[in-house]
Amino acid sequence: MTARPEIAGADRVVVKVGSSSLTTLPGGLDADRLIALVDVLAAVRASGRQVVLVSSGAIAAGLSPLGLEGRPRDLATAQAAASVGQLRLVQTYADAFDRHGITVGQVLLTADDLTRRNHYRNARQTVERLLDLGVLPIVNENDTVATDEIRFGDNDRLAALVAHVSRAEALVLLSDVDGVYDGDPRTGPAQLVDTVREPADLAAVTLGSATRNGVGTGGMATKVEAAFIAAHAGVPVVVTSTPRAAGALAGDQVGTMFAPMGKRPSARQFWLRYASRPRGRLLLDAGAVTAVRERHASLLAAGITGLSGEFLADDPVELVGPDGAVVARGLVAYDAREMPALLGRKTGDLPPEHRREVVHRDEMVLVGRLR
Repeated sequence: MTARPEIAGADRVVVKVGSSSLTTLPGGLDADRLIALVDVLAAVRASGRQVVLVSSGAIAAGLSPLGLEGRPRDLATAQAAASVGQLRLVQTYADAFDRHGITVGQVLLTADDLTRRNHYRNARQTVERLLDLGVLPIVNENDTVATDEIRFGDNDRLAALVAHVSRAEALVLLSDVDGVYDGDPRTGPAQLVDTVREPADLAAVTLGSATRNGVGTGGMATKVEAAFIAAHAGVPVVVTSTPRAAGALAGDQVGTMFAPMGKRPSARQFWLRYASRPRGRLLLDAGAVTAVRERHASLLAAGITGLSGEFLADDPVELVGPDGAVVARGLVAYDAREMPALLGRKTGDLPPEHRREVVHRDEMVLVGRLR
């Protein structure tokens, strides 16, 4: 019996590895470390389990070939480094997995691919088909075309989204840190947090934001955010260091485990809450907030006091209370230009063509802070 049967028994697992585990600032891609990780994942595959790998490292792998001494600060140079580095990264993976008779497939995503509902479905179908064909998908953010406005910002959050897209049963986030500590182990005594069962378990924990070797963009804060996204969607998560990957995947008591904190939502609900990009806001009065939050009622025009943004019918929008807090997110039934004439009016006073809900309850998810 393993310490963590939820992880050991997962037939499909998403593994995310950060740049700091695969590269060094002066030397670029570290093939030995990459091959060591591949050997672990190949053993998992040999046991009959499916693996989806979310790998950072494209930009960092492109630094040395381009003669760059540090991570680029401007977008164009970062994209150029990603263009060079992504080829080297995936080819190294392909060669390493080929030694085990495993074929890999590259899946490059931008945030736009998951914030748009039809793209989200396409990403799910692609990953599913690759797995059906016995291919190990390697997912990365498409840094060569991603802009500041549409990028994920780190691959931890991308991994949490991919865990749901791929219907994974577990998520393992790997970096150069053993897990979540209740303090900074580099500056003083700190205790490893073994298991997180609810956000309150980390209420007193201060999370850092920097990686150790200077080539990554994430930090423990992004890993915890990603872990909460997955855990709230019913997926158990382990956060640990890359050298402990084999133990983590075997269900050993290593790193920090985030236990599932909710039932797995439908793909539509998950997309609305975590992957959609709101195109505008609807401002609600107190009565509408109560109806939406406590009774899960549809939003009617009578409870709306204002709006912002340029949205079209069926676009995602945020529902905001009088205090400015986001209450829910949903798909709006009207264009923004139609809305001013409807605000605050009872349904019976509206023209027949405008008597439907502004946001139907079946097209809405409640939104709250994860921690």
